[in-house]
Amino acid sequence: MPSWLGEVAVLAHMLCHCGLQKAIEEHVQFARARMGDYEVIDFVVMLMGYAMSGERSIKAFYERLLPFASPFMALFGRANLPHRGTLSRFLAALDETPVEALRTLFAQDLIARSPFASPPGGLWDRMGSHWIVIDIDGTKQAARQRALPQTPDLPAPHRRYDLVAAPAYLGRKRGEIARTRTTVLQAHTRHWLATFGNAGNGDYRGELLRAKAAIESYASSLALPLSHVLTRLDGLYGNAAPLADLLTQNGPGVIVRGKDYHLLDLPAVIARLQHPADQQTCHPESGTRRALFDCPDIALTPTGPVVRMILATHPATSSPPSIGVVRHGTVYEQFFTTVPQGAFTPADVLDLYLHRGSFETVLADEDLEQDPDRWVSQTPCGQEFWQILSQWIWNLRLEFGQHLSATTMRLTELSYSHLEESVQIEESVQIEESVQTEESVQTEESVQAEESVQAEESVQGEVPVQGEVPVQGEVPVQGEVPVQGSELVCYGPPQWARRSYTKGFAGADFALQPDGTLRCPTGHPLYAQERRLASNGSLRVLYAARLCHCRPCPLRAQCQENGTTTINPRRVSAVFRPLSCTALAPPHEPASDGSASHEPATHESAPDAPTPDEPAPSYPVLWGDWERCQIRRRWFHLLRTQTVLLAFGPLEHVVREDLPHPHVQTRAQRAHWRLSWKQRLARNARPSTAPPLEVTIHGLPVLFAQSFGFDVVTAA
Repeated sequence: MPSWLGEVAVLAHMLCHCGLQKAIEEHVQFARARMGDYEVIDFVVMLMGYAMSGERSIKAFYERLLPFASPFMALFGRANLPHRGTLSRFLAALDETPVEALRTLFAQDLIARSPFASPPGGLWDRMGSHWIVIDIDGTKQAARQRALPQTPDLPAPHRRYDLVAAPAYLGRKRGEIARTRTTVLQAHTRHWLATFGNAGNGDYRGELLRAKAAIESYASSLALPLSHVLTRLDGLYGNAAPLADLLTQNGPGVIVRGKDYHLLDLPAVIARLQHPADQQTCHPESGTRRALFDCPDIALTPTGPVVRMILATHPATSSPPSIGVVRHGTVYEQFFTTVPQGAFTPADVLDLYLHRGSFETVLADEDLEQDPDRWVSQTPCGQEFWQILSQWIWNLRLEFGQHLSATTMRLTELSYSHLEESVQIEESVQIEESVQTEESVQTEESVQAEESVQAEESVQGEVPVQGEVPVQGEVPVQGEVPVQGSELVCYGPPQWARRSYTKGFAGADFALQPDGTLRCPTGHPLYAQERRLASNGSLRVLYAARLCHCRPCPLRAQCQENGTTTINPRRVSAVFRPLSCTALAPPHEPASDGSASHEPATHESAPDAPTPDEPAPSYPVLWGDWERCQIRRRWFHLLRTQTVLLAFGPLEHVVREDLPHPHVQTRAQRAHWRLSWKQRLARNARPSTAPPLEVTIHGLPVLFAQSFGFDVVTAA
């Protein structure tokens, strides 16, 4: 028996238990001749089994599957296994409609169940704000083809990959053609959000717009503010044209490596480079030292978009750099971003972009386990259909692994590069050579020394904890507002909004929990999504529920004003009023007459933003995610080392009289009318008189079995 058949059995039960198989049968529909008695669901389960098997080709997969074809199809309630030639004809005939229907179901299933916490990981900046990071990048698959003679007396050659691939840049001169696939990855749980493929180098701007739509749908489904979704892109998108498509009002943020080096000639950039660098970093492994210059409000074109540009410079070497441009013996690298300056320092932006190297490891794991870029079809829609199913299997394996052995989110300090003392290096801070006087150097060193002393004396806030919100008598993470001196504002109990005219649940009906979440009347959690600081010092916290909890809730009509017609989850807002200031500064110095003063100083209300004399609250930049490999590897190891038993039950004999009767045709059969979708599905359905299939999988934990509705059998 193949070692992967047990995992296929779990998949088949899960698809039936969660209603996914029925959804595929009802929504992904396609009819064409030369498909026999088979339907779309028959080919879907074959491709899912192929993705799980890890076999290198369809032929090898069929050779392993044929001895177990009957139980394999019986797992999904189907009768016969299609031939692999029938599968090829099906994929070759597919059009856009079933592919987009499958993509829609894939996106809906992504947020229907979440074994991970909510929000699913994230990035916490130096102001304590929460972000979700999503990576967008492309991968290419080459198709080698022979060089054929082309002479006037020969017909034009017919290439098998003419529809699915085209000439592309691969860095090699072998006449190869390729297909580009743009993938969208949630960087914290490693869930795939979407995939879009095109021949050759692809339509990278069109695929970026489709990726943006997928991100917006994902953020809306999880009630995440789109302004705190951060997309990381490589240098392919690092100029004005694609960024103008992505950077819209109230759209997601971006971090991208730039390639518009003509911006170095802007007067504002030249003036900025004539001053010392904001930070000096050293890579701990390569030892590369970079001087970082922060250039805010740089317009990529006269009409926008306006971004924050980080310039990383280091001295040039004898070999030309692979990335960047060389000017006057200095290598300049560009990074464009939209994150606030107070939230991320230039070194944070650099570390966050270089951290996207973890995306390449996910692509490597995907190639090793499933290899979705291998050629399954020679048509664009057929190849896209296979790659969507492959990403779906990846996400389901993450869900299985997390249910098998639940792991908690790990928090890691993102800062990777070592910060160095600001050193004035003439080559890295100037484009044009200039001579500085001794007096200006001494003045600059004295200013830097004074700033470093002030930075050491500033009070740093505590590390923000996920889900932490203000409660009564407690200092909120994002509500800590520095005022004159070293004082923090304390907040009182939450004040809830009044009951609406529908007489539904008010904000006070949602109990505040010690972990900072709320509990609705049915016991589901609401998580803090936004924190807004008003000019009077009050703090408004917006909580939101999960859409997958609100949709099936029996109290939805009473809880939400629009009842079942709304597509948004329930939201609740609370206002926290400032009470008083607790001084964190050292004790008051004695008065002039020698007596100690014990009266606390009074201050005005906190301003909207700290003044230049007041240091902004600074927390470490934290990265929250889950293990990259172990969740799936534990699942593989268990399912491929445990005993799996397949047994057909006894056949139920039905006593009936075989009376001879003539075959009577219906009017529809005589007129050759088209079959309905229900009739088409019934042609290859497993008959009710077939013997039942019983599958026994050893070693599954009880909690896992209960999560997916398995019957638990206690071993003797």
